[in-house]
Amino acid sequence: MHETRIPAHPSATGHDVHHTLRQLGSRAHQLRAATLAADHFNTLQDTQDKDTGSWLMSCALALSADLAEDIDGLARSLREQPVDTALQAKVSGLRVRTHQLHAAARAADHFLDRESNEDRETGSWLIATASSLAQKLAAELDDNVLPQRRPLVDKSALGPHDAGLARRVAAATAPLYGAA
Repeated sequence: MHETRIPAHPSATGHDVHHTLRQLGSRAHQLRAATLAADHFNTLQDTQDKDTGSWLMSCALALSADLAEDIDGLARSLREQPVDTALQAKVSGLRVRTHQLHAAARAADHFLDRESNEDRETGSWLIATASSLAQKLAAELDDNVLPQRRPLVDKSALGPHDAGLARRVAAATAPLYGAA
């Protein structure tokens, strides 16, 4: 199976920090989806649906533990190399949010496995808390990632039938003959 874990030292594998943050962001969105699904199934009345919600929260717990471990590894690697302090501060904030999320997911999973209705209600509330934290974490990771670099185009200078743009695109994409 393909390994999706982030290396502890991203620079050792040729990845830059922003690429690593992008990968962590995609995993945070998976975690957000798992907590939202757990919250949805837990609100349904059927016992099987509640069991599905509990199982999804267990999955979210495992995802949050892995994510916390990987963000901790990233923070350690940033401390070992010269990097801007603003990025270190952002990763430090991400660590705090990730550990809050992991704690909420762990507590929700614990209470959902109990038999009493009061404990299961507490677990339901904690699922909502974990879901909110997962949404915030995913958004924070999205905010810390640089957008994909694309060439800047002055859109105000483009008309609906810009012949100059068409010529530039044709010239840039002309096939190279003799290139294998």
